Amino acid sequence: MYPVSDGFLRAVKSNTRKYYWTGTIVTRGGMTYEFGAKEIVKGSGYISRQCCGSTEIELGTVYAAEMGITLLSDIDRYTLEDAQVTLVFHLVLADGSVEDVPMGVFEVSEANRLAKCLELKAYDFMLRFDKSFNGFETVGTAYDFIALCCKRCKVEFANKRAEIDAMPNGGVTLSVYTENDIETCRDVLFYVAQVLGGFFIINREGKLELRKYGKDPVMKVEQRHRFSSSFSDFITRYTAVSSTNKQTQIAEYYALDPDNGLTMNLGVNPLLQFGLKETREMLFRNILADLSVIRYVPFDSDTIGNPALDPGDVLTFAGGQADEGWITCITSIRQKIGGKQSLKCVGKNPRLAQAKSRNDKNISGLLNQIEDNAKTGKIGIHTFTNVCRCIIPLRRSLPIIRIHSMCISGWSMAAVRLMWETALLLSADRQWRLGKPGTESLRWRIIPRDLPLAEDWM
Repeated sequence: MYPVSDGFLRAVKSNTRKYYWTGTIVTRGGMTYEFGAKEIVKGSGYISRQCCGSTEIELGTVYAAEMGITLLSDIDRYTLEDAQVTLVFHLVLADGSVEDVPMGVFEVSEANRLAKCLELKAYDFMLRFDKSFNGFETVGTAYDFIALCCKRCKVEFANKRAEIDAMPNGGVTLSVYTENDIETCRDVLFYVAQVLGGFFIINREGKLELRKYGKDPVMKVEQRHRFSSSFSDFITRYTAVSSTNKQTQIAEYYALDPDNGLTMNLGVNPLLQFGLKETREMLFRNILADLSVIRYVPFDSDTIGNPALDPGDVLTFAGGQADEGWITCITSIRQKIGGKQSLKCVGKNPRLAQAKSRNDKNISGLLNQIEDNAKTGKIGIHTFTNVCRCIIPLRRSLPIIRIHSMCISGWSMAAVRLMWETALLLSADRQWRLGKPGTESLRWRIIPRDLPLAEDWM
């Protein structure tokens, strides 16, 4: 939650409030345009932020915030490419003073000219991290990787080195595993955030910031402050993490006792592949400790709004169908400029943790399809052509090609059949007779590995 005064919190909860919005547009050429409530088309402006997807709580996310607004302005739209838009919320307090809350810095991605209006779509600085990453030989702590990405993408990092190093996994030396799917700096930040047990956002000042899920509420949302709301009848909680070890191809599983909650699947994290088994277990146990604080009730609510709220803030609800004894967390927030605020917390039901997901069913279906194909005789064809000629010495053998095949464990040997079709183009220095005893002959041998020798004669 953005730090505000007690007077701001009282004023934002009152039955009536007096407020206004202002903004500034700064083009790449240095031109500055100010706009206020008179220039903003009513109902057109919004700011959307999130730290999770639409179904479940995630770890290591790097979502970009989105801003849309329509202005009564004659600014040339062609000058607004990559222009920066800054929005500010102003609230009049009980004593007549005005308190300002910055709402973010955004870069224009689309500028459309209407008859009398200018329609803008902009995103925060998270998109800058979509630059290519080639530092695969980098070795360092989590802060070193973050600082490298921030320097390359020209975004300031809000957290200090001491703050990151003090985290449970912050002081561990990390390195990138060679076989990885990292393409951009944003991918690197995703994996670093997983190691640190948090998520990245761009804060209101335009700086990259690491945040973690917590358990201390920042405010209570009363029934009279809600237009609508719905709450789940379960509590989302995590008691285990799993991750695939790329070297051993084994999914490692670490759990609390008792293990009766959800499992966070971290996939294949390139930064968690090296080190002893004990070191890997320590890293995952630390991540699990950060996840264990999650005990949130999923909800969806439209409220009168508090522009100081951020993704990751913990709330309590009171009145109506809300249970004041439990906490929840903002995983997505959509603020309408001059309108209501929509809050949401996603999460899965631990009671359904043992049920197969759609992905699990798809994988099972593919495995069954493979087994069915083996039974029904599906054929796979692979063609090989040598790039240079092979000179075969007289009365000597010469390997021409080695082809390695594999039988998958679990299949019967009778289900696998290998058929070879060979075409040889020969240019002989002497006359050859093929296949007759007592003459020079060319012998072609097929030697299956770990199977009885099979020979064909020409």
